[in-house]
Amino acid sequence: MLIKILLKYILGYVKITVEGYYIERFINICTTNKILIWNLKREKGVKLHLNIGIQDFYRAVKVAKKLKCKVKIEKKRGIPFLINKYRKRKIFLISLIIIIMSLYISSNFVWNIDIHIEENAQMENLEQDIKEAGLEIGKSKSKINTQEIVNKIRLKRKDVSWIGISLKGTNAIVKAVKAKEAPEIIDEKDYCNIVAKKSGTITQIIAQNGTAQVKIGDQVQEGQILIQGIMEGKYTGIRYVHSLGEAKAIVQYTKTGQYPLKEEQKIKTGNKENKYGIKINNFQINFYKTLSKFKIYDTIEEEKKFKIFSNLYLPISVIKLTNEELENFSKEYTIEEITEKGTKQLEEEIEAEIEEKENILRKKCNSNRNGTIYRNNCDI
Repeated sequence: MLIKILLKYILGYVKITVEGYYIERFINICTTNKILIWNLKREKGVKLHLNIGIQDFYRAVKVAKKLKCKVKIEKKRGIPFLINKYRKRKIFLISLIIIIMSLYISSNFVWNIDIHIEENAQMENLEQDIKEAGLEIGKSKSKINTQEIVNKIRLKRKDVSWIGISLKGTNAIVKAVKAKEAPEIIDEKDYCNIVAKKSGTITQIIAQNGTAQVKIGDQVQEGQILIQGIMEGKYTGIRYVHSLGEAKAIVQYTKTGQYPLKEEQKIKTGNKENKYGIKINNFQINFYKTLSKFKIYDTIEEEKKFKIFSNLYLPISVIKLTNEELENFSKEYTIEEITEKGTKQLEEEIEAEIEEKENILRKKCNSNRNGTIYRNNCDI
């Protein structure tokens, strides 16, 4: 469809208004007779704005007359009309023809790749794997086998449950769904023990199948057996079973950090400088000197690709470099500020390790000073 519209631009098209009571029949007849119309906009129920190629225009007028609809030309677009307008400007005309031919040739290649992962999940190196599988910028669409690329990626990556690739204009759209990790399946007939996940103090131990090796109040270490998969009976003797039960313990998480009362920081001054360049495929032209006028700065790079329609990208992009000036700043904390800062940071680090935060029983933090360094300690 996109190529057809581009071709219509090369051959010329007009924007017209069709007015009458049988607009829907007009659209249906044009579709049945393969008369290409696009950018349809309806107004007040009996008026229709649309684009149509020069070759199809007279056919559409005949259809409109049969349906007693009025046709009015609003605008004329395309190369034939431009040639007629600028026929005395040969250099402009030649340049225009070269540009149009370049656009037509470039439409046969992929110039942009959009990757969409369901639920914004993270999938590392997916873009690189797609490139290695055969989908890369600048490659001819005729040489891209989307199904073969999909098969290569699914064979290589176990974290992909589904992936699809569609080529629209010069844009390749990749949609992927991340696979959920399957739980490890354990045969309930196999012999196994229940061991401590963390070091702590036992508060509850229930052995439904197997023999408890600890009791309430015992201190246990990570990896220590809590319920052993062994049962002994008077008549059955020793049996090895799949242990089953429940164990709870109080686990202590401890973090220690040191924080200076005086800290060197870099802050933004608000001064900025913008530099630009043009990138044509993999060739970049910079319109600036490499050195910045700032002594200390952060650089942010943006790349904006040219596109004519939503999916018709060009192998041209504008590079924008923004340098933000920084200056050194010496920050001095009060004892209250450094204590609060260190305590908050340590608490966040500990809570990030705890899976069930609602089961936290208490928090205890303390601090002490060693010269210009404050030492914070937190227990949860």
